Amino acid sequence: MSGYITQVQEALDQLLDAKHDALPSGFKKTRFSENCKAYLKDVIGIEKANIDDVVQALFKGAVLGLDFLAKECHVIVEAVVAKFQTDYKGEMTIVKRHSVRPILDIYAKNVREGDDFREEVTEGKPLIHYNPIPFNNSPIIGTFAVALFHDGGMVYETMSAGEIEQIRQHYGKNPGSDSWEKSQGEMYKRTVLRRLCKTIEIDFDAEQSLAYEAGSAYEFTRAPRPQQRSPFNPIEQDESEVVTDGGVAETDEG
Repeated sequence: MSGYITQVQEALDQLLDAKHDALPSGFKKTRFSENCKAYLKDVIGIEKANIDDVVQALFKGAVLGLDFLAKECHVIVEAVVAKFQTDYKGEMTIVKRHSVRPILDIYAKNVREGDDFREEVTEGKPLIHYNPIPFNNSPIIGTFAVALFHDGGMVYETMSAGEIEQIRQHYGKNPGSDSWEKSQGEMYKRTVLRRLCKTIEIDFDAEQSLAYEAGSAYEFTRAPRPQQRSPFNPIEQDESEVVTDGGVAETDEG
């Protein structure tokens, strides 16, 4: 195992040197490489994966400025194939860093049975009321995501659990992956964040754009199973009129 990881790290270092122009400003190669080494030790089955695939997955994280050790992204191993995938925390990091319109905060929350969650329109402005039950372990019935901008504007997105599951089944790259069972809440939040981000202008270069799309849990280039339109193209809303109760952002794991 240690020999395998050493080979991966050496190949990664060579790729980082060769394509340093594609890396974000302030990128710390040594720290990233050592964090990847520590991260890979805990990835079950990593030694079965093709080394080149693993290196390419790690490089995608580097291009986006994400930290594998901090669980902002992951190397997913299935059989001998290794793939790059962003995490809920990584999605927030990416959007805050690359949004054309400066973001003050962005977060997502899961709504469980018994929680008080309501959407309404007051004086022409959409309003979200969210009052969760403390330590609620009931089934998730829906998820919402909110982005707050420095200029005072705001956008949000909501999805029911049923809608998220449909997206998983129709468009998921790996709909049967145990990530959906072991980390259901994180996958739900990540799904809604992806949809929310479709309404936010992101400033990516070509390499970053490819890495970001590769990190998605969904694939929309193929014919959907049986849906006809990508659910990640939501109906546009007037973000300037979106408000929440109190307007206080939270970033903890809801």
